[in-house]
Amino acid sequence: MRLILLFLIPFIFCCSTDKDDAENIDEAIEMTQTTGKASVTKVEVSGDPNAYTFNVTILSPDTGCEQYADWWEVIDFDGNLIYRRILAHSHVEKQPFTRSGGAIDISEMTEVYIRVHMNTSGYASSIQKGSVINGFTNSELDSDFATALQEVTPLPEGCAF
Repeated sequence: MRLILLFLIPFIFCCSTDKDDAENIDEAIEMTQTTGKASVTKVEVSGDPNAYTFNVTILSPDTGCEQYADWWEVIDFDGNLIYRRILAHSHVEKQPFTRSGGAIDISEMTEVYIRVHMNTSGYASSIQKGSVINGFTNSELDSDFATALQEVTPLPEGCAF
């Protein structure tokens, strides 16, 4: 037991790389403002197979209707659209923000990408990747992957504010 503690103590106090959540959010906000790209930062899932609800947290450099995250979507690894949640307005004052969508028709083992789209800069490369059973983690995806989906309905019909 003593040997285990001697091993763990330096790791806990010296080698931890976790930062304060507020600092992480500040860094992410700065990155989105610099790049003009949004990112999916978290995905939580509830519901039943083939009818899941996804709660997707997005960080985006919204400035109003002239620049905002206009949808998030679930796509398979081949680039096929499974589900799209339209975001009808900007979220200038609330960052990051979470929006729910469903019923999403996948099994608990289906691996998917969750990504966000900006009306001005297109798809973000910062996504979430995973499955309902294994959870979702931060990942990167080429922002040019399956860009033809930008023309697939449903699409936003405008921006409320």
